[in-house]
Amino acid sequence: MPDRHTERPYDLVLFGATGFTGRLTAEYLARHAPADCRWALAGRNPAKLERVRSDLATIEPRLADLPLLHADVTDPGSLRTVAEQARVVATTVGPYLEHGEPLVAACAEAGTDYADLTGEPEFVDRMYVAHHARAVETGARLVHACGFDSVPHDIGVWFTLKQLPVGVPVRVRGLVRSNATFSGGTFASALTAMSRGRQMKQASAARRRVEPRPEGRRVRAVARRPHHDPVTGFWLVPLPTIDPLVVKRSAAALDAYGPDFCYSHYVAVRRLPSVVAGVTGVGALAAAAQVGPLRRTLMKRVPQGEGPSAERRARSRFSVRFVAEAAGTTVQTEVSGGDPGYDETAKMLAESALCLAFDDNPPSAGQVTTAVAMGDRLLERLQKADLRFDLV
Repeated sequence: MPDRHTERPYDLVLFGATGFTGRLTAEYLARHAPADCRWALAGRNPAKLERVRSDLATIEPRLADLPLLHADVTDPGSLRTVAEQARVVATTVGPYLEHGEPLVAACAEAGTDYADLTGEPEFVDRMYVAHHARAVETGARLVHACGFDSVPHDIGVWFTLKQLPVGVPVRVRGLVRSNATFSGGTFASALTAMSRGRQMKQASAARRRVEPRPEGRRVRAVARRPHHDPVTGFWLVPLPTIDPLVVKRSAAALDAYGPDFCYSHYVAVRRLPSVVAGVTGVGALAAAAQVGPLRRTLMKRVPQGEGPSAERRARSRFSVRFVAEAAGTTVQTEVSGGDPGYDETAKMLAESALCLAFDDNPPSAGQVTTAVAMGDRLLERLQKADLRFDLV
């Protein structure tokens, strides 16, 4: 276990616990954080924080005295104070492109580890350009995408590599399946991303100008057009999420991914009509996102901060099948669990924050992925927390 910064009163601060996913994360911490974990809730509304704390005390009575801290994204001073008091800050306050940068900046400056749930490529690229270098100087680990975006994919590929020969070219494709409903926050982030194609390209280009490339190795994230996969029997449709970008960045940072690494990311469906319907639906949504009034109307239909009932979440499942090819060997692995958008996402964020706070992780600093920052330690935590990582 790493030495604690004894001058800091908190091992972990959770920002955004009054939201739907934030509350689930707080409840998970109430049940699973070690007894000696010094943690606190942070937010801008004291009354709402007190209600969350009261609910947590029904899970664990000693949390009746859980500290509550003032933090507001419009008040950089309050975020700086929180960051300076914590070893790790985990945040569920999104959309991150709108609300996220002040806390990233505060953590980078204070040398505080940071974890979030963003699936917004533009935000991640902008944060790299603006704050990676300072975080390297202070030793802060800025770890984005610590929920369903992109832990199962990033750590899933990491797990898959362990089943393959080392030092050879590797091709991996990830196949996502789920029956879950998506969150209002995820929907809002997706619509925003669809409406900001030009800005996303600009942010990506700005990052490429300053980010080092791996020397003597090739790393790619590519995807074919919709097609049938003869190995798994699924129809595969490219999934334009942040996940392949995260996997690619892990591969660029770590020699363990081999001299020539390629990752492709798809949603997998059994029937061709489902492919046609899905592609048509995404195309219509992308077109609607370009029209401001229509985009805002769609966002109102799936409000942020709300989510499905516990009963609906209990029926939700996900799986990500990885098909990997290396040196004439083909291996299939699978990561699977329960409700991806809420319950499992809360678990992944909480375990990521606890891993940053307490585990003996590989040395790293700056903006890093979950595989780079935590790797085996996070894999072990997730397995103990009932996420399945299987060799199929």
